[in-house]
Amino acid sequence: MLDAVVVGSGPNGLAAAVTLARAGLSVRVYEGSEHLGGGSQTAELTEPGFHHDVCSAVHPMAYASEFFHRFGLAERLEFITPPVSYANPLTPTHAALAWRDLERTAESLGRDAQSWRALLRPLLNSLAAISDAVSHPILRVPRHPVPLARFAARAIEQGSPLWNLAWHGDDAPALLTGVIAHSIRPLPSIAPTAAGLVLAAYAHAGGWPIPVGGSQMITDALVADAVSHGVEFVTDHHVGSLSLLPPARAVIADTGVGGLSTLAGDRMPRDYARALERFRPGNAASKVDFALSGPIPWANPDLARTATLHLCGTRADVARAENQVARGNHADNPYVLLSQPSVFDPTRAPSGMHAVWAYTHVPRGSTIDQTEAVTRQIERFAPGFRDLIISSATRTASELHNHNPNFIGGDIATGDVSLRQLVARPVPSFDPWRTPMPGVYLCSAATPPGPGVHGLGGWRAALSALRNEFGIHREPDLSPRRR
Repeated sequence: MLDAVVVGSGPNGLAAAVTLARAGLSVRVYEGSEHLGGGSQTAELTEPGFHHDVCSAVHPMAYASEFFHRFGLAERLEFITPPVSYANPLTPTHAALAWRDLERTAESLGRDAQSWRALLRPLLNSLAAISDAVSHPILRVPRHPVPLARFAARAIEQGSPLWNLAWHGDDAPALLTGVIAHSIRPLPSIAPTAAGLVLAAYAHAGGWPIPVGGSQMITDALVADAVSHGVEFVTDHHVGSLSLLPPARAVIADTGVGGLSTLAGDRMPRDYARALERFRPGNAASKVDFALSGPIPWANPDLARTATLHLCGTRADVARAENQVARGNHADNPYVLLSQPSVFDPTRAPSGMHAVWAYTHVPRGSTIDQTEAVTRQIERFAPGFRDLIISSATRTASELHNHNPNFIGGDIATGDVSLRQLVARPVPSFDPWRTPMPGVYLCSAATPPGPGVHGLGGWRAALSALRNEFGIHREPDLSPRRR
């Protein structure tokens, strides 16, 4: 009999497998696709030689995740950290830039320099405490209540209708709102603001790195470590029920709540099933990748200093776009999140050419191709962009769901990032990774700390299983030096 089975090989599933194997357990991973990695893959989606990240592209959590820190990810891979973490053009020629250096960023924001410092400096000074708090269930008694209270106050301020009171100009609020909008929620809202503030703080701490070679390198590092510690992988194998799995003392599911319900069937207690039914999906993304014959011709050349751009305009423009999506419409001036990794990583495209990754937000379940909408928004800030397109590849929201069943209707967060679902992700619990079914755990982005490539959900689910199923209370050493 196996000690543990992991269903799903996204970053959280792989983190769970690595953790369990490092504890000396026998582990087998089942993956429905022929490829491992879930949302952390890189592939030639447009043309041969153009390597596009399939889902995740830029990795603020690569340096910040406690799991990745213990795993030594930065020692295993080569990362490039651009000097500007992210940028937000407001007009074709004028942009706000979030430099890695907080002071340089503040100085570029004119009348809002002091407000930017006042907002983010205290978060930077308490970033370890805040990161610890937000990576655990909200119901846990905080180990650092004072920094967390200050952080909460800032999230409430910038997540309420009073969010403009602290600002005098347009640059600073636009810069902040571009990060907040990652969560695909109506704005202003408290929960996405909290997530955005953490990302903004990471931008000034270690920056937003990209792995040389693409997100696939993160998957490859996790898989290599798992294999070296005896983990078996079974790909192209859909698991429709827990009863179809081999006997094991623990099962860890890297699935959405719907996938867990399908796996469990009648084994799931009725009260827990009803609680999961209250867990709601969020709105969706639609993705477009471009193969270009040259670099994006930004009207503002400073935009080539970053791998990450938020294209829409002012804070009011971004809020209007996100609120249109929340009402079930496609935005007429859409928010576009764009990554241009080949500016910094020449392995992504043939010499002189470039691979570009972009997505926009759409209503859940949308079947509308967003290639033209995204192209038009990029062209607005980079006249001549259209002329450089060799080819493009698109996935509508519904096609994202078909590619990854965890993304219900194209919901790449695996569950709405609402205030309620920060507390109940997926249910209110001090140990939300452990289900009431004996030996069954959930580790996807539907558990704390939510979406992102960080491995924390899988790591914490595995630690819970080690304690509860195997009586192992000492955390296994994950460092690359242990072989």
